[in-house]
Amino acid sequence: MSPQPQAAVGAPLSRVDGRLKVTGKAQYAAEFDADGAVHAVIVDASIGRGRITGIDTGAADAQPGVLRVIHHGNAPKLPYRDNAGSNNLPGRRLRVFQDDKVLFHGQPVAVVVATTLEAAQHGASLVKVDYDAEQPSTDLHDAERDKPTNYARGDAEAGLRDAPVRLDVTYELARNHHNPMEPHATIARWDGDKLTVWDKTQWVTGTHDELAAVFDLPTESVRVINPFVGGGFGSGLRCWPHSVVAALAARETKRPVKLVLSRKQMYFGTGFRPSYEYRLRLGSDRRGRLTAAIHDIDAETSSYETFTEAVMGAGQMTYSMPNVSQAYRTVPLDVNTPIWMRGPGFASASFAIESAMDELAHKLGIDPIELRRRNEPNEDESSNLPFSTRRLRECYTVGAREFGWQRRTARPRSRRKGDWLIGLGMAAGVYDPGRYPGQARARLDADGTAVVEAATSDMGPGTYTSQTQVAADALGLTMRTVTFRLGDSLYPQTGPHGGSSTMASVGTAVHDACDQVRRQAIKLAVEDRQSPLYGVEADEVVVRGGRLHVQGNPTRGETYRTLLARNNRTHLEAGGSYTGPPSPARHSYHAYNATFAEVAVDATLGLVRVRRMLGVYDAGRIISPKLADSQAIGGIVGGIGTALLEHTTTDHRDGRIVNANLADYLVPVNADVPEVRAIYLDGEDNDGNALGVKGLGEVVQVGVAAAIGNAVFNATGRRIRELPITAEALL
Repeated sequence: MSPQPQAAVGAPLSRVDGRLKVTGKAQYAAEFDADGAVHAVIVDASIGRGRITGIDTGAADAQPGVLRVIHHGNAPKLPYRDNAGSNNLPGRRLRVFQDDKVLFHGQPVAVVVATTLEAAQHGASLVKVDYDAEQPSTDLHDAERDKPTNYARGDAEAGLRDAPVRLDVTYELARNHHNPMEPHATIARWDGDKLTVWDKTQWVTGTHDELAAVFDLPTESVRVINPFVGGGFGSGLRCWPHSVVAALAARETKRPVKLVLSRKQMYFGTGFRPSYEYRLRLGSDRRGRLTAAIHDIDAETSSYETFTEAVMGAGQMTYSMPNVSQAYRTVPLDVNTPIWMRGPGFASASFAIESAMDELAHKLGIDPIELRRRNEPNEDESSNLPFSTRRLRECYTVGAREFGWQRRTARPRSRRKGDWLIGLGMAAGVYDPGRYPGQARARLDADGTAVVEAATSDMGPGTYTSQTQVAADALGLTMRTVTFRLGDSLYPQTGPHGGSSTMASVGTAVHDACDQVRRQAIKLAVEDRQSPLYGVEADEVVVRGGRLHVQGNPTRGETYRTLLARNNRTHLEAGGSYTGPPSPARHSYHAYNATFAEVAVDATLGLVRVRRMLGVYDAGRIISPKLADSQAIGGIVGGIGTALLEHTTTDHRDGRIVNANLADYLVPVNADVPEVRAIYLDGEDNDGNALGVKGLGEVVQVGVAAAIGNAVFNATGRRIRELPITAEALL
């Protein structure tokens, strides 16, 4: 078949939902109008571990407007049947209001439902809870480790022992919280035995499946609606307890219930990027060729579930070396369960690996880029598979040229501007983009417009826009004549909206559905004796601007509208699908980057200021350059936060998070964000999806913290191995 003209894909188009957002017409989870809705406020545990010995709700019950106070003493027992939905981490999920156990500070122990938010808030403040408190375990360094997950090739101990050059360093990464602009919220409404939920989620299907499991409902009895998400960064990748609480409260009061977490509650009501202690031992020859690496990785998880992420992947395949050993241990603590956060696993591992590579380069007197070039693998040595694409060498070359790497001096503390020490650093990044089975539905109406649907989400990367671009080109329509709908469990099912998976997974399903509809129309035309296209080979027909015509002869053709009207068709419709990556895998499928940073450090005060940053990406086909730039800037800003600002502080005496607010938990603001630039290598990666994409949203944060830390060392000569890098550490 002739190639379909591409007018939308690759164009720097503005967001199709932009006007809705800037005019306030986009509806988020807490903004839907459920007639007769009442308000719920959760009462949080004030101890870090123990049991509830008594709950006094008398004062709350007596308050005007309070309808009900629900807790473990009066809540119905919920089935919580097993499922493979959003709550499928190993261990026992948190079963709210089902017993008297307190597993972490801030755990929901009661909920107050009232006719107004103010009444619910006041009622919650009046609930008195007595506890038999125990000392919680919340310190990663002092707790017992689980049995490790191991990986090995070669003999790492022998390789390290025989290496002429050795490095033994330990890095520590603070816990980070997502802090999206939109707080997590749920509105729940029961209509008989059917549950409708408006929920902030990055996985409509997962939340749907979880609620069906908790309440033991048939899947057709639950509907989850979520057309807009005001930022997620991974915090919405599972169904959290507050969503269950809202649905339970709605069932018990027989009223729709709205429950919105406060900013403070989001620090223990949803997950976080876990803290890490990462010891890395590297061995190399004197020319910098790596011979061995031993990774010992400890990460926090909760006592009731085991959360893991892909923190081992980068150490297995980023660089070539014959001997690798890894031990990844989770550390059960009395905390709520962590969850994936932008660049999960790879972003954390990259700080240790890329910082160590910089340390090794300095020790050997080799340029950091040259050291990485000398250790570039020819294949993925963890799987022995060829790379689908791997253009890190080109990322280094382009980045060094565009950033002015030649101006870097290898001797630390050698560039100065007044009181400020100037340094340059870089890091490589790799990420394993997700690819999940997904479905989509496309309908072409008789008026020449189209509607495409899939139950995915849009937490900010521009899913509405990018999927509309794919659909428009596949159908041969203009952007304004295509409507893409998402965020409803009634639409065709998709995987989670995270892990850089949406464009490869949902986009491929959308392309398939729209391609089928276009082919239906072409078949109808070439078999219709009244059509100008009658008798033409179907493979010779293309569609552009809603008009079917012969390739190379635009004058011979007709519009969708004319074709459907003449054939008395109200619409054409098709379902599309993506089955997931090839099985068995044919290639090692990863996205790559080289990130460059320039920092200034006040020589007296130790203050760090990022001056400029550049990311160069091997991320396959770029569907929307404008959206890609937004992703890159966001990922780099997030990396700046991880490197210099973000740090969740816990009082280990009682498990309380001390800085559970945006005054004390620091995130980057405009003054922290310098000149940021992104470059995308032109090309496609056609391993496993028809669009040639890899996904961009995660890899853009991988390596950012390391690049900044390496630049700080170049500026000051001080190697900081603990994140965030603070002024105190540099004094």
